[in-house]
Amino acid sequence: MTVPPVLPPCVPINCGKDFRQSLKKPSPNYPHGQKARKPRLVPAFTIQAMQKNTRVIPPKKSGLFDLKPLKPSMFRRSYSRGEFPVTIEFTNFGKRLSWKVPIEKLDFHHYLPMFFDGMAEAAYPYSFIVEQGINDLVSKGSYKILPVVPQLIIPIKSALATKRPSVICHVLKCIQMIVTGSDRVGEALVPYYRQILPVLNLFKNKNVNMGEGIDHSTSRGENVGDLIEDTLQILERYGGPDAFINIKYMIPTYESCVLN
Repeated sequence: MTVPPVLPPCVPINCGKDFRQSLKKPSPNYPHGQKARKPRLVPAFTIQAMQKNTRVIPPKKSGLFDLKPLKPSMFRRSYSRGEFPVTIEFTNFGKRLSWKVPIEKLDFHHYLPMFFDGMAEAAYPYSFIVEQGINDLVSKGSYKILPVVPQLIIPIKSALATKRPSVICHVLKCIQMIVTGSDRVGEALVPYYRQILPVLNLFKNKNVNMGEGIDHSTSRGENVGDLIEDTLQILERYGGPDAFINIKYMIPTYESCVLN
């Protein structure tokens, strides 16, 4: 009769210690051995971001101030086909527009929205023709502008949506022309503040901090922040009693120039 071999006594403390030490040793079949693994890329604001050996992928930029591409406008196509009764005339005093027909006889419901559609054009000669053309239409046919105001909102909104500083300055100058040069146009624009003012709220504080330097864009009327402030003050003065509360609703940082 064979006696089974006697196993050495197992001490619980030693057995547990040896077992824990064996867990810390890497497996011989593990491909990476002692090399540290690369962190795993995980999206931000998730539970995975709290796990070990992970690296959070930064969220994408909102692109709020990204410039939108410029598309050929109806104004450019119409001008290229020669549908506008206007040409550029060079005089001793500079450039001006020469109208082939009296401005008072023009159909403002057709031509004024077309000029406003060209405000997104930043290249010469379209920018010059648009700004000077609107100035001529306002100065000689101001009484015809009020019925056309609803047709101008979509071109204004589309031009501001490009978020290009040069285009925004161009649009603001044209808005100032029709508001100051025509009666009751400022009041007619109040219901459309929700379409016009959101972009102005983004660029209201868009000023260049030059320290002790001189910002020449201010004297040329090309500083976006200053031009927006001037435009809002004009809209408040000419917009009637409801203008300020509607401007304040869309641009909370605006302070009244009339009440103060």
